Amino acid sequence: MPTTARCWIRRRPTCPRAACRCWPSSGPAPARGAARRPRALGWLLRRQEANGSWYGRWGVNYVYGTWCALCALAAAGLPPEAPPVARAARWLAYVQNPDGGWGEGGDSYRLDYAGHAWAPSTASQTAWALLGLMAAGAVETRAVARGIAWLVDHQRADGLWDEPQHGHGLPRVFYLRYHGYARYFPLWALARYRNLRAGGSGRVAFGM
Repeated sequence: MPTTARCWIRRRPTCPRAACRCWPSSGPAPARGAARRPRALGWLLRRQEANGSWYGRWGVNYVYGTWCALCALAAAGLPPEAPPVARAARWLAYVQNPDGGWGEGGDSYRLDYAGHAWAPSTASQTAWALLGLMAAGAVETRAVARGIAWLVDHQRADGLWDEPQHGHGLPRVFYLRYHGYARYFPLWALARYRNLRAGGSGRVAFGM
Protein backbone atom coordinates (compact mmCIF):
# COMPACT_ATOMS: atom_id res chain seq x y z
CA MET A 1 0.00 0.00 0.00
CA PRO A 2 1.37 3.49 -0.77
CA THR A 3 2.87 5.32 2.21
CA THR A 4 0.33 8.13 1.93
CA ALA A 5 -2.52 5.64 2.13
CA ARG A 6 -1.01 4.01 5.22
CA CYS A 7 -0.71 7.41 6.89
CA TRP A 8 -4.35 8.28 6.18
CA ILE A 9 -5.53 4.95 7.60
CA ARG A 10 -3.37 5.28 10.71
CA ARG A 11 -4.71 8.75 11.42
CA ARG A 12 -8.37 7.82 11.09
CA PRO A 13 -10.48 5.33 13.09
CA THR A 14 -10.84 1.92 11.48
CA CYS A 15 -13.74 2.02 9.06
CA PRO A 16 -15.29 -0.43 6.59
CA ARG A 17 -14.11 1.58 3.60
CA ALA A 18 -10.43 1.45 4.60
CA ALA A 19 -10.58 -2.25 5.41
CA CYS A 20 -12.38 -3.09 2.18
CA ARG A 21 -10.11 -1.07 -0.06
CA CYS A 22 -7.07 -2.90 1.35
CA TRP A 23 -8.58 -6.36 1.02
CA PRO A 24 -9.95 -6.94 -2.47
CA SER A 25 -7.42 -4.78 -4.30
CA SER A 26 -4.65 -7.15 -3.25
CA GLY A 27 -5.96 -10.13 -5.19
CA PRO A 28 -5.20 -13.63 -3.86
CA ALA A 29 -4.09 -13.54 -0.24
CA PRO A 30 -0.36 -13.90 0.50
CA ALA A 31 0.40 -16.54 3.11
CA ARG A 32 1.53 -13.97 5.68
CA GLY A 33 -1.85 -12.22 5.56
CA ALA A 34 -4.17 -15.18 5.24
CA ALA A 35 -4.47 -15.77 8.99
CA ARG A 36 -5.74 -12.23 9.52
CA ARG A 37 -8.55 -12.41 7.00
CA PRO A 38 -11.09 -14.26 9.16
CA ARG A 39 -10.71 -11.55 11.82
CA ALA A 40 -11.07 -8.82 9.22
CA LEU A 41 -14.16 -10.49 7.78
CA GLY A 42 -15.73 -10.82 11.20
CA TRP A 43 -15.05 -7.16 11.95
CA LEU A 44 -16.60 -6.09 8.66
CA LEU A 45 -19.73 -8.18 9.14
CA ARG A 46 -20.24 -6.75 12.63
CA ARG A 47 -20.22 -3.24 11.12
CA GLN A 48 -23.11 -3.94 8.73
CA GLU A 49 -26.16 -1.81 9.51
CA ALA A 50 -29.48 -3.49 10.29
CA ASN A 51 -30.81 -2.38 6.89
CA GLY A 52 -27.92 -4.09 5.08
CA SER A 53 -25.74 -1.05 4.33
CA TRP A 54 -22.32 0.05 5.56
CA TYR A 55 -21.21 3.51 6.65
CA GLY A 56 -18.65 5.05 4.30
CA ARG A 57 -15.91 7.68 4.35
CA TRP A 58 -14.36 9.69 1.53
CA GLY A 59 -17.37 9.06 -0.71
CA VAL A 60 -20.93 9.93 0.32
CA ASN A 61 -21.78 7.70 2.21
CA TYR A 62 -23.77 4.50 2.70
CA VAL A 63 -23.88 3.83 -1.06
CA TYR A 64 -20.10 4.19 -1.16
CA GLY A 65 -19.47 2.12 1.97
CA THR A 66 -21.81 -0.64 0.82
CA TRP A 67 -20.06 -0.89 -2.55
CA CYS A 68 -16.67 -1.24 -0.84
CA ALA A 69 -17.96 -3.85 1.62
CA LEU A 70 -19.59 -5.94 -1.11
CA CYS A 71 -16.31 -6.04 -3.01
CA ALA A 72 -14.54 -7.34 0.09
CA LEU A 73 -17.22 -9.96 0.73
CA ALA A 74 -16.92 -11.16 -2.86
CA ALA A 75 -13.14 -11.37 -2.49
CA ALA A 76 -13.63 -13.35 0.72
CA GLY A 77 -15.69 -15.88 -1.20
CA LEU A 78 -19.16 -15.14 0.16
CA PRO A 79 -21.76 -16.13 -2.46
CA PRO A 80 -24.66 -13.88 -3.53
CA GLU A 81 -27.08 -15.90 -1.41
CA ALA A 82 -25.09 -15.30 1.80
CA PRO A 83 -27.36 -13.24 4.10
CA PRO A 84 -24.99 -10.24 4.48
CA VAL A 85 -24.54 -10.02 0.70
CA ALA A 86 -28.23 -10.48 -0.07
CA ARG A 87 -29.25 -7.84 2.51
CA ALA A 88 -26.82 -5.33 1.07
CA ALA A 89 -28.00 -5.95 -2.49
CA ARG A 90 -31.62 -5.51 -1.42
CA TRP A 91 -30.74 -2.24 0.30
CA LEU A 92 -29.01 -0.87 -2.81
CA ALA A 93 -32.03 -1.77 -4.92
CA TYR A 94 -34.32 -0.15 -2.34
CA VAL A 95 -32.52 3.22 -2.38
CA GLN A 96 -32.43 3.42 -6.18
CA ASN A 97 -34.06 6.63 -7.37
CA PRO A 98 -37.19 6.50 -9.56
CA ASP A 99 -35.13 7.69 -12.56
CA GLY A 100 -32.90 4.60 -12.32
CA GLY A 101 -29.84 6.28 -10.83
CA TRP A 102 -28.59 6.63 -7.28
CA GLY A 103 -27.92 9.72 -5.18
CA GLU A 104 -27.12 10.41 -1.54
CA GLY A 105 -26.78 13.74 0.21
CA GLY A 106 -24.25 14.92 2.75
CA ASP A 107 -27.05 15.14 5.33
CA SER A 108 -26.42 11.47 6.02
CA TYR A 109 -23.36 12.62 8.01
CA ARG A 110 -25.34 14.80 10.42
CA LEU A 111 -24.79 13.95 14.06
CA ASP A 112 -28.53 13.65 14.64
CA TYR A 113 -29.19 11.56 11.54
CA ALA A 114 -28.68 7.88 10.90
CA GLY A 115 -29.09 6.40 7.47
CA HIS A 116 -29.13 7.18 3.77
CA ALA A 117 -30.19 10.72 2.78
CA TRP A 118 -32.09 10.73 -0.51
CA ALA A 119 -30.74 13.08 -3.19
CA PRO A 120 -30.82 13.49 -6.99
CA SER A 121 -28.94 10.86 -8.95
CA THR A 122 -25.29 11.43 -9.75
CA ALA A 123 -22.97 9.61 -12.12
CA SER A 124 -20.44 8.56 -9.48
CA GLN A 125 -22.99 7.36 -6.93
CA THR A 126 -24.88 5.47 -9.61
CA ALA A 127 -21.61 3.80 -10.58
CA TRP A 128 -20.82 2.86 -6.96
CA ALA A 129 -24.22 1.25 -6.53
CA LEU A 130 -23.85 -0.65 -9.80
CA LEU A 131 -20.38 -1.88 -8.89
CA GLY A 132 -21.71 -3.02 -5.52
CA LEU A 133 -24.63 -4.88 -7.05
CA MET A 134 -22.39 -6.55 -9.60
CA ALA A 135 -19.99 -7.60 -6.83
CA ALA A 136 -23.05 -9.17 -5.18
CA GLY A 137 -23.76 -11.20 -8.32
CA ALA A 138 -26.78 -9.12 -9.33
CA VAL A 139 -25.67 -8.45 -12.90
CA GLU A 140 -28.87 -9.66 -14.55
CA THR A 141 -31.32 -7.67 -12.43
CA ARG A 142 -33.71 -4.86 -13.23
CA ALA A 143 -31.94 -2.52 -10.80
CA VAL A 144 -28.63 -2.93 -12.63
CA ALA A 145 -30.23 -2.60 -16.07
CA ARG A 146 -31.96 0.64 -15.01
CA GLY A 147 -28.73 2.01 -13.53
CA ILE A 148 -26.75 1.24 -16.67
CA ALA A 149 -29.46 2.92 -18.74
CA TRP A 150 -29.22 6.00 -16.51
CA LEU A 151 -25.48 6.26 -17.11
CA VAL A 152 -25.88 5.83 -20.87
CA ASP A 153 -28.72 8.34 -21.08
CA HIS A 154 -26.82 10.99 -19.08
CA GLN A 155 -23.49 10.68 -20.87
CA ARG A 156 -22.51 13.88 -22.64
CA ALA A 157 -21.54 14.06 -26.29
CA ASP A 158 -17.86 14.20 -25.30
CA GLY A 159 -18.18 10.93 -23.39
CA LEU A 160 -18.15 12.40 -19.87
CA TRP A 161 -20.83 13.14 -17.26
CA ASP A 162 -21.94 16.28 -15.43
CA GLU A 163 -21.81 16.19 -11.66
CA PRO A 164 -22.25 19.55 -9.89
CA GLN A 165 -22.66 18.02 -6.44
CA HIS A 166 -19.83 18.05 -3.94
CA GLY A 167 -18.41 15.01 -2.21
CA HIS A 168 -16.53 15.11 1.07
CA GLY A 169 -13.06 14.64 2.36
CA LEU A 170 -13.82 13.93 6.02
CA PRO A 171 -17.36 13.75 7.43
CA ARG A 172 -18.52 17.05 8.94
CA VAL A 173 -15.02 18.51 8.49
CA PHE A 174 -14.65 19.54 4.86
CA TYR A 175 -16.47 18.98 1.58
CA LEU A 176 -15.02 19.22 -1.89
CA ARG A 177 -15.55 18.14 -5.46
CA TYR A 178 -13.53 15.26 -6.81
CA HIS A 179 -13.50 16.14 -10.48
CA GLY A 180 -12.38 12.67 -11.50
CA TYR A 181 -15.27 10.86 -9.83
CA ALA A 182 -17.75 11.57 -12.63
CA ARG A 183 -15.15 10.57 -15.21
CA TYR A 184 -13.76 7.20 -14.19
CA PHE A 185 -16.36 5.60 -11.93
CA PRO A 186 -19.09 5.52 -14.62
CA LEU A 187 -16.66 4.07 -17.15
CA TRP A 188 -15.59 1.52 -14.59
CA ALA A 189 -19.20 0.43 -14.01
CA LEU A 190 -20.03 0.27 -17.71
CA ALA A 191 -16.89 -1.74 -18.47
CA ARG A 192 -17.59 -4.11 -15.58
CA TYR A 193 -21.14 -4.66 -16.82
CA ARG A 194 -19.96 -5.35 -20.36
CA ASN A 195 -17.22 -7.74 -19.25
CA LEU A 196 -19.36 -9.71 -16.81
CA ARG A 197 -22.11 -10.19 -19.36
CA ALA A 198 -19.64 -11.14 -22.10
CA GLY A 199 -17.83 -13.58 -19.83
CA GLY A 200 -21.01 -15.29 -18.76
CA SER A 201 -19.96 -15.96 -15.16
CA GLY A 202 -21.66 -12.91 -13.65
CA ARG A 203 -19.12 -12.96 -10.82
CA VAL A 204 -16.29 -10.58 -9.97
CA ALA A 205 -13.22 -12.73 -9.26
CA PHE A 206 -11.37 -10.17 -7.13
CA GLY A 207 -10.64 -6.46 -7.05
CA MET A 208 -12.90 -3.47 -6.70
